[in-house]
Parts: sequence; C-alpha cells; structure tokens
Amino acid sequence: MALLDLTPDELLATTRAVRKRLDFDRPLAREVLEECLALATQAPSGSNQQGWHFVVVTDPAIRLALADLYRQGWEFYKSAPFFAGALFADDPERAPTQQRVAASAQYLADNMHRAPALLVPCIEGRTDGQPALFQASVWGSILPAAWSFMLAARARGLGTSWTTLHLIYEEQAAELLGIPFETTMQTALIPVAHTRGTDFKPAPRVPLDRVVHWDSW
Repeated sequence: MALLDLTPDELLATTRAVRKRLDFDRPLAREVLEECLALATQAPSGSNQQGWHFVVVTDPAIRLALADLYRQGWEFYKSAPFFAGALFADDPERAPTQQRVAASAQYLADNMHRAPALLVPCIEGRTDGQPALFQASVWGSILPAAWSFMLAARARGLGTSWTTLHLIYEEQAAELLGIPFETTMQTALIPVAHTRGTDFKPAPRVPLDRVVHWDSW
C-alpha cells in the first residue's frame, strides 16, 4: 500500500489516538494489516524472546462480543476519579481538551464493534504480583511492537487508538478469543480502520521543562 508523504518526525508527531475520524464503512485489506504486523515484529524485545502474539479480530460477531466487554469496562471507567472528563476540571486551559477527549472516547465506546479490525496485542508471561524488574521487561517487550504497528498504520492512512478497558474482563476476553489466560497476557484493544482524511496535527502537550529532569528530579 502506498505510504503517506510524511517525514519520520511528522509521523511521530501526528500518530494520534483516532476515534471520531475512523471510517467504519471502508473495507480494510488483510494485506495492509499484515504489512503493519510485519513491521511490529521488528521491534526489540527483552532478551530477544519475541514472545508477542497479535490476535486480529475481523469476524463481526466476535468484534461485537469483544466490544461489549469493552463497553462494560467503559461504564466502570466513567465513574472513576481518573476519567478523562473529570481530570483538570478546574484548569481553564486543559478542561475543554479533556471534555473533547471524553466525548471522543464515548463515541469510540459506542462504535467499537464497527471497526473493521480489532487488534489485541499479547505477550507470553503474566506480570500479576511480579517485581518491577520482571514487569518492566514483559511490558517493554510488547509496547514497542504495538507502537510500531500503530506508526506503520498511520503511515498507510489508517487510524488506531490504544485502549485497555476490556482488560477488566480479561479472562472473559481470553475465553472468547481462545487466548491461554494462564500463560499469556493481553495488553490492549486497538481498533483499526482507514481514517477520514489523513491530515493530523501535533497535539498540545505540557512544556518540556515540566516533565524533563536533568541529572536529578
């Protein structure tokens, strides 16, 4: 598939969490997904174990069942203190952005099943109750691959969004998808679709001097 005319910096700065601009009605070719997955497996992993797995869900009935689990998680999330729409409510600069994020996330929750593909990145090994060293190694062996997939998708005019709320019901999702829950951990649920238009801009971010620490905190 032809790539968008983006420099590496533009690709990194404009790979957004896409929700309202996902084109749920446009077919998505398996070959394009395979191109992105091939690039995902070029990512580094701890000790070069390559213990990643990617469950690609295109069957409408399974997409609907998985999306229903996500929506159950969404209902829980909406009442949580860390809900996007509740954060920075007293900050006049950030509150409007948070409200837009919340509305966009609600739209995705309502329409998750319509995405032509849902991707569940998985990793061998579970981090439940494990020390930080082990957890960092396991998560560090799947997150770069998943992000590489999302970058590759953006380069091909596809949109993605990293979501995790279905993990509240990870065991049910594992049963639905045939994932061996005891040995393999799901890490996200990523809707994938063509985007309506390909012009995305860098997002507003807090200044570097608030988050970068030189030599000490």
